[in-house]
Amino acid sequence: MNDLSHLKTTPLTEWHVANGGKMVEYAGYRMPVQYAGTLAEHECVRERVGLFDITHMGEILVTGSGAADWLESLVTNRVRKIDPGKVVYNAMCREDGGVLDDMLVYRLADEEWMVVCNAANHEKIVGWMKSKLPAEGVVMNDVSFETALIAIQGPSAGTLIRRLAQLEGCIADLDGLEFYHAFCHDGGAGRWIVSRTGYTGEHGYELYLPNGDALAVWEELLEKGADLGVQPIGLAARDTLRFEVCYCLYGHELGEDRTPLEAGIGWAVKLKKKIGFVGQEALVAQKAAGVPRRIICIEMDGRGIARQDAPVLCGGNPVGMVTSGTFSPTLKKALALALVDSGLPEEPLAIEIRGKSVECHETTFPFLSARTKGDPLAER
Repeated sequence: MNDLSHLKTTPLTEWHVANGGKMVEYAGYRMPVQYAGTLAEHECVRERVGLFDITHMGEILVTGSGAADWLESLVTNRVRKIDPGKVVYNAMCREDGGVLDDMLVYRLADEEWMVVCNAANHEKIVGWMKSKLPAEGVVMNDVSFETALIAIQGPSAGTLIRRLAQLEGCIADLDGLEFYHAFCHDGGAGRWIVSRTGYTGEHGYELYLPNGDALAVWEELLEKGADLGVQPIGLAARDTLRFEVCYCLYGHELGEDRTPLEAGIGWAVKLKKKIGFVGQEALVAQKAAGVPRRIICIEMDGRGIARQDAPVLCGGNPVGMVTSGTFSPTLKKALALALVDSGLPEEPLAIEIRGKSVECHETTFPFLSARTKGDPLAER
């Protein structure tokens, strides 16, 4: 058994261990990959409601009179003129257009923002933002290690979150909360941020809490959601859930070696922003010349599961690689996302699996439609 004692923990780590969570290393954290099993947990979120400990994500507060313009210069999507309470999906790029990370940008108040980045890229993004920090007008505060994050996802998520004692006075706020919006609330140990977001393609919420509130809230959600069939959900099911609705995952569809235009999130890149952003010139040039690669959806015809980095063949010639692949628990099919050359000829597709060429074909995007209206992550 691997020794995980050196890894970072969350306020819920001891609970996961005590309640049967299979713990693994993930982005420097000791995290639960599953409890009852990936298939059962996947089904729970699709049909009922599940809880995710995603405290490993990074949260960076940005304040000051110059915060709006500064963030606009760092991210690919428009954020400067959004209203408080709005959440916008984004990417940060290098000068050459390679993706440093994808993230959510929250406008919490007129001069207060929150950037939520991936755990694996937390230190990189904090360092990148600090390197671009202006001499005055903007203050950056990394609050990642004092912030817990719980996701409530599934058809019954709205029913469950309304049962939290701390939110009894916020029912009107919850009722009026649209997708990709959030509100702040004075919770037990400090401010909570209640966000109508998620990474599963299901109805859901994400709760940003002080560490001191996390365990009590987690246990209360499990207790008050027992009749709804609530279960704790591990990282494995989180991956299969996002995969079915074709949400990009950093380190799979996204990376520094490809641009957001290639990775299928070009809809979140506003090339005509008045305030230019890092990487904009490179992306404008790439679009003008023709984006050389694209993400496609693949369904396997032959037997086998296509895994990340497996070569994609067209007419027997290599044309790209699998970025994500698994057996879809909902659709009961072996599926894959792949980064391939643009303008493939009309010839048969195949994926090399364990040294054998297995037939497949391109299918429509997404594999499974998200159940959230106006979901920006489900665009192409």
